[in-house]
Amino acid sequence: MTRRAFTALPPAQQAGILCNDPQFQKYVGRHCLRLSWDVSPSAAAQYLRDICRVTSRRELNADHAARQRFEALHTDFDAWAGRLACPEGR
Repeated sequence: MTRRAFTALPPAQQAGILCNDPQFQKYVGRHCLRLSWDVSPSAAAQYLRDICRVTSRRELNADHAARQRFEALHTDFDAWAGRLACPEGR
């Protein structure tokens, strides 16, 4: 079985994977909600749905505005997690 790159997956599937990532759960709990603990996968999923303004992650596949909100959230998470390169001199 060949694995597809994360970015090649549909947005709904990316969101499902992301909500089960312990580092994303920490990001949601501590960075976004300003809690002193990490959140559960279901709480991370609810936060994602709230931010993207959808009732189901499946809507990310068809709703362009929701997909853009998801991409912005994912980019912010990647920056927080140190997964994005910073330009030199910063």
